[in-house]
Amino acid sequence: MNALHCTGIMSGPAIAVAVTFVWLGMVLAISFLEAPLKFRAPGVTVPLGLGIGRLVFRALNMVEAVLAVALVVAVVLAAPTVPVVVLTAVAVLLLALQLGVIRPVLNRRSDRVLAGETLPRSRAHLLYIAGELAKVATLLALGITVLGSGA
Repeated sequence: MNALHCTGIMSGPAIAVAVTFVWLGMVLAISFLEAPLKFRAPGVTVPLGLGIGRLVFRALNMVEAVLAVALVVAVVLAAPTVPVVVLTAVAVLLLALQLGVIRPVLNRRSDRVLAGETLPRSRAHLLYIAGELAKVATLLALGITVLGSGA
């Protein structure tokens, strides 16, 4: 047993696994459970749902950014394998694309809806969902890979 385990401090791989699965759980819970269900609740209008969604996703994305930084640090400390580095980079890149490219488009659109405009369904929303699906698959693969490789 190494000194880190003897003192109760988690190793880089253990932290990477924990961060990966916390991030995965948050995305699954918010994007695939809370987001679609809020519009089915009695009395929730589209503008109200959009307002709630913006707050929830802003908070989720801030936590995701913190988790992404923690993951990168943990992976670097873990002497990672090439697949772990690639999957980490893909997860961070997907988040960056969502935050830097897709979310601004969605925010402008939701501003218009909240101002009273009636708009058709958004392709940007479908791109965001595709990004979430890709991120879920990437985080799952990353967590499994780190568990299997120890780094």
